[in-house]
Amino acid sequence: MFVSRLAVQLRTRSSHLWIKYCTAAVAQHVSPDINQAQWTPSSRRVGVIALKLGMSHLWLKDGGRVSVTLLQIVDNQIVSIKEGDKEGLFNVEVGCVNHDKPHRLSESQLEYFQSAGIPPKRKLMEFPVTEDALLPIGTPLIAAHFLVGQYVDVRAITIGKGFQGVMKRHGMKGQPASHGQTKTHRKMGATGGGGDLGRIFKGKRMPGRMGCKNATNFSVKVYRINYIFNVLYVKGQVPGHDNQYVKLRDGLWKPHSPEQPPPFPTYIRPGGHELPEEEFSDDVQLPHEPVLQFEGTPMVKRPQRKR
Repeated sequence: MFVSRLAVQLRTRSSHLWIKYCTAAVAQHVSPDINQAQWTPSSRRVGVIALKLGMSHLWLKDGGRVSVTLLQIVDNQIVSIKEGDKEGLFNVEVGCVNHDKPHRLSESQLEYFQSAGIPPKRKLMEFPVTEDALLPIGTPLIAAHFLVGQYVDVRAITIGKGFQGVMKRHGMKGQPASHGQTKTHRKMGATGGGGDLGRIFKGKRMPGRMGCKNATNFSVKVYRINYIFNVLYVKGQVPGHDNQYVKLRDGLWKPHSPEQPPPFPTYIRPGGHELPEEEFSDDVQLPHEPVLQFEGTPMVKRPQRKR
């Protein structure tokens, strides 16, 4: 049931052709200097924009079950490169999801994408990138930009809950349910503004609008990558609703190790090399692997005694 539902949600529009176009476009745009670039611990690569598809789960080899969120990378390309606010960093603009109704865009927007030589995009985001990890304009980004088992930072807008009280918004206890309380069961109580103070401190937790803010999940592990549909399976929940745009980048708190560097500055397919259908982390229990393994001599059934 989940596979059929996933097939409906995934944008299956000629995914094989899109991957072939991406690798061919990378080969056209990449210069010899980029092929010789080497990753260093101080390098910061560009991120991608993904679509949140929903949640599922995977089984681990130790018997545990982990919840995962499916993130699909759709039509990601480099749009522009700007100078950053900090020294040594550049703001690389990435666009995703080709616009199916470009006639609704303004003339200035169409000229902006036309100057970059790419189709109009629905969503644009910027990423801080070091100079050694810059990519030419128009370079596609696919799921092979990341590695299985690495940690990523996921940033998105949380689901808006509207105006909520302190019990739902901040998890406060509220007032007693009896003992003389009248219509104040879910109130916050005193705010502490009386006496000499005569005011309320800034940042006091009170009722207000809940959600609809940027939230970041740091150091989220990638358990599985599907290279056909460009889908990443990341651990846990991701902020936002389904079909929401998610900002994905390399983890800052848990970066890559020098023993296993990432594709730098992005994945460039070598000649004659084909990507597998999907790839799993080492601690994930694969469906075709045996669940239990017995070592030594097999158990012999004892004969039953006659009664």
